[in-house]
Amino acid sequence: MNSTTTRPARRLALLAGGGVAGLALAVAAPLAASAHVHVSPETAPAGASQTLAFTFSHGCDGSPTSAVVIDIPDAVAATTPVAQGGWTIARELGEDEQPTRVTFTSDTPIESGVQASVELVVTFSEGAAGTTAAFPVTQECVEGETAWVEVAADGEDPESLEAPAPVVAVGEVAADAHGHGSSAGAADDGAHDAASDAAADAHDDAAAPAPTADPVARWLAGGALAVAVATLVVVLARLRRKA
Repeated sequence: MNSTTTRPARRLALLAGGGVAGLALAVAAPLAASAHVHVSPETAPAGASQTLAFTFSHGCDGSPTSAVVIDIPDAVAATTPVAQGGWTIARELGEDEQPTRVTFTSDTPIESGVQASVELVVTFSEGAAGTTAAFPVTQECVEGETAWVEVAADGEDPESLEAPAPVVAVGEVAADAHGHGSSAGAADDGAHDAASDAAADAHDDAAAPAPTADPVARWLAGGALAVAVATLVVVLARLRRKA
């Protein structure tokens, strides 16, 4: 009698346990997926500067984040870290004086569960158009560190990776990428602008109407001329009388 009545209860308990486990997995999956270092935007044009934000909201197994180290891929031609309050920036430079690694050290360790971000202004080389560029990130914590360096192989789901690196898809060359940014181009533009300004000034001077003479000045000049003539006549008359 007792065994007959307890079987349905056991089945309900097993189903309930399975449901709880399934719910736990369903909740854990998005949490694990969000426990990455994200980059925004995920696409950028080649040949033009773009600000990239690297965002995280977790520590290393709960330990607060003390630093974020970003390795710069070869696809990037120029990198400028963005100074932000609460962070100290250190750069490792290559032979071309461009950063190969940028370290953002937090003035105060950032607790897990608090969102934070660091930024880089980068310019992807024109030769990188149509490719993807991975930014390996090492998250250093008060205790331990996490290397977000994995890159999905062809056909592999990036979400299946345990520690994926932030990846940016490089688009086509920006329309205004040519003819800008070089000192020679800037000098040519400056010379062209100066020549244009000079030509415009000359045109304005030629087109400007001649200034109109002041009527008062005309009367004064005429009066002075009349006085001079009268004086000359008087002088000549005196000379004739003496003669």
